[in-house]
Amino acid sequence: MIDTIYLEEGVESLPKTEQVLRRFPRASVIRCKHYKEVFNPSAQSFRLQKKKPALILAKQTGKHIHSIPPSYGIGGKNNFYFSHLLNCLYDCRYCFLQGMYPSAHYVLFVNFDDFKEEIKKMAFSCSEDTWFFSGYDCDSLALESITGFAADFLPFFDQLPNTWIELRTKSVAIESLKKTKPLDRAVVAFSFTPDEISSQLEHGVPRVDARIKAMSTLADKGWKVGLRIDPLIDSVDFEARYSALFEKIFDHVSGESVHSVSLGAYRMPSGFMKKIEKQYPDDAFFAANLQTNNGMIGYGEDTEKRLKQICSDLLESWMDKSKIFTCEINNK
Repeated sequence: MIDTIYLEEGVESLPKTEQVLRRFPRASVIRCKHYKEVFNPSAQSFRLQKKKPALILAKQTGKHIHSIPPSYGIGGKNNFYFSHLLNCLYDCRYCFLQGMYPSAHYVLFVNFDDFKEEIKKMAFSCSEDTWFFSGYDCDSLALESITGFAADFLPFFDQLPNTWIELRTKSVAIESLKKTKPLDRAVVAFSFTPDEISSQLEHGVPRVDARIKAMSTLADKGWKVGLRIDPLIDSVDFEARYSALFEKIFDHVSGESVHSVSLGAYRMPSGFMKKIEKQYPDDAFFAANLQTNNGMIGYGEDTEKRLKQICSDLLESWMDKSKIFTCEINNK
């Protein structure tokens, strides 16, 4: 899977580095002074690299956790995200990562202990429930066999008071979770679009049925699971397609066992969109009825409200309204 590993100066002796190198004994190892020498140059082909990404082992310096807008959360007052990994195994056409990063290589920050130290300080400084979200700049579980992220961080989070972690994923790589006692304050959140949309736009992603099966398996084992219907993609027969998706999900997972649902319409910084459009000049998705507002590209306000309302109304057939959250963007 990984033929080339770039090794940043200073991480050679870290436990995670040694673990990854043992995982790929035949990989070519190339040393570099700093990961940005490999990752940041602008004259790279994201599309070409996506066919065979390299793995970069590096150290995250500076801030390790970042605040997120309250409207992006699922009920907690204190909301943060952190990224142990940059880039994703999958190739979703709508993904902002291909517009944000110049490289498709994976960057794994192997200094896990530094992340934990900063998370711990933040957790103990907050008197109310504090949420930490992973899976914003990557998929939390898709590369678990390489990163060991969930297996490493879940026991750590279990020791922190009033502290929650969300693992957001489109993956079915749940083996480490199946072997772990469910945490009281952990949510495994699966992202979905309807079958027809997923097959067209979510390249390399496990089929919807496979993701539902993985979610059902974890729910049966006692894990809290979440639904992330984000991004909502407008389409012909929108209501019928999302209704069929929800019916399929709740045929296998009860509404009572779902911790939360979040709804977020498609949105993208305009600068990112321009980069992506150059990579896919003939893709019909980018000819959709999208608008630009204060540097963000997405659906018009009326369309966004309609999509969210349709899905919210549909979901209330299976679960309590208090579990449904919408991601709002302030464009004013």
